[in-house]
Amino acid sequence: MVITALAVIEERDLVVAVVKYALLSLIFVLVLFQLKAPDVALSAIVVGAVIIGIFLFTIEEVEKSGGTKR
Repeated sequence: MVITALAVIEERDLVVAVVKYALLSLIFVLVLFQLKAPDVALSAIVVGAVIIGIFLFTIEEVEKSGGTKR
């Protein structure tokens, strides 16, 4: 998990960073299921899905407004 988190932090492309964050969230949820905490895992799935949606929406809006330089 730490290596995936570092990969998210070091990524320059925002969309790729969000995809790596989704992978990190999936790993976290699988760990929670292994720890016999399905209620917490389901909450993490919902929170992760909402955050990923917000990230992607924000990236699209910033790129539409010309706020990022490539």
